[in-house]
Amino acid sequence: MQLNQVSDNPGAKKRRKRVGRGASSGLGKTSGKGQKGQKSRSGVALAGFEGGQMPLFRRLPKRGFNNIFRKKFREVNLGRLQAAIESKKLDASKLINIQALREAGLIQTAKDGVRLLAKGDLTSKITIEVAGASKAAMKAVEKAGGSINLLAPIKTAKQPNKNMTKTREPVETKDAVD
Repeated sequence: MQLNQVSDNPGAKKRRKRVGRGASSGLGKTSGKGQKGQKSRSGVALAGFEGGQMPLFRRLPKRGFNNIFRKKFREVNLGRLQAAIESKKLDASKLINIQALREAGLIQTAKDGVRLLAKGDLTSKITIEVAGASKAAMKAVEKAGGSINLLAPIKTAKQPNKNMTKTREPVETKDAVD
C-alpha cells in the first residue's frame, strides 16, 4: 500500500454548513441563530395575533355559558348492571350502592352521585341506591321486580363564605327631643 492510496472511510469527513445562502437552504436569513426582539423572549405567545387586525376569536359572537354549579353524575346503564350480575361481579340479592358499583368496576369515582339509565335489558330483581334515574330505568327495574332508592346528590360545591352572608344588626337611634 502506498501513501497516496490511503483515504478516509466513506462519510468520515463532513462538509461544513454554509449558512445564509437563501431560504431554500434551510439556514437562510437568520442563519440558524433565531429571532430578535419579542419572538426571542420567553413567555410570548402570538397565537391568534393577526398583525393588529381584530382577531377572529374576538370578531365572532359568544354563545352560551358554563354553569359552574352543574351536577356531574356518573351514568350506569341497566345493560351493564345485568352483565355485571351475570359475571358474578355484583350480587343481585344484596343492596347495590355506590360502593358496590365501585368494587364491581362499573364506576371509578362517584362525582356528584350515580344516575341510572335505561339502555339495555334488566332481568334480575335488584335493589339499588342512586342519586337519580330516568323514568324508563325506573319502569324497567320495577318490571323486573326490583326497587330504586333515590338519594340526594353528594354536595361537592363550595359553601358560601360565612363572612359575606352576615347581616348587619339595626342600629338604635335616639330621637331628638324638642
